[in-house]
Amino acid sequence: MKKIDAHHHLWKYSPVEHSWIDEQMNILKNDFLPTELWGEMQKAGYEGCVAVQASQSEQETQFLLSEASVNPFIMGVVGWVNLSHSNIRERLSYFSKFSDFKGVRHVLQDEEDDQFMLREEFLNGIQALEEFKLTYDILIFPKHLPYAAQLVEKFPNQPFVLDHIAKPEIRDGKFSPWKEEIQQLANYPNVYCKLSGMVTEANWKNWTKEELHQYIQIVVDAFGTDRLMIGSDWPVCKLAGEYETVMQVVEDFFTDQADLKKVLGENAIQFYGLVSKDVIAE
Repeated sequence: MKKIDAHHHLWKYSPVEHSWIDEQMNILKNDFLPTELWGEMQKAGYEGCVAVQASQSEQETQFLLSEASVNPFIMGVVGWVNLSHSNIRERLSYFSKFSDFKGVRHVLQDEEDDQFMLREEFLNGIQALEEFKLTYDILIFPKHLPYAAQLVEKFPNQPFVLDHIAKPEIRDGKFSPWKEEIQQLANYPNVYCKLSGMVTEANWKNWTKEELHQYIQIVVDAFGTDRLMIGSDWPVCKLAGEYETVMQVVEDFFTDQADLKKVLGENAIQFYGLVSKDVIAE
């Protein structure tokens, strides 16, 4: 079984670029680079991964692509480009020259306008992604779910994946209206979901596997096992748990081997079009 971590980050820490890292998150005020990640992945039995943007800059996208080019286990990059800019097709044309460039993410959760994703210029950017056959990672809070449903409905041929199960309020034990709105979003067959980022929505010092499994169950019931993929959200997960511990939470939920193969690797390979890079052609 090929195990793929569908969601992690890499960075050289900068207080300006990573201003979202506050005093409660001092552990993240460090460099997190491929060598350290690979050590964690190997301990947990993961062979490949997808690096996802953490800063809204093309410089970071370039940095991730350059790391992917020299680290074969980084099988894909979800970068950032300004989807709302009039030059979006030119930028996507440039980045599409890199075989590791698989998709784009925008930090929608931080936009002041909850309906930012429905603005005309942003929709134009999503249309461009479809033209370039690139994926889109949806990073939102539960309050954005109704707008996300409107977004994906407009682009039935665009592959979308919801990050971090939309960050439900796990530490408060809240399920509604997140549960109903997740079910609504899952009705669109072009939407996948990442089983990631859950420990940091729980009580960092005091979460339990059983508590997280309740949320996983809702997502599995909504999406089935053909549209789910595991992600560590490393190094952010370190606020609440180490790499192997966090991945084990999801692995322990599934008992069926066929489901495990899909969620731990096959679905990510299919969604992002990941190709193994460790075999050099003769």
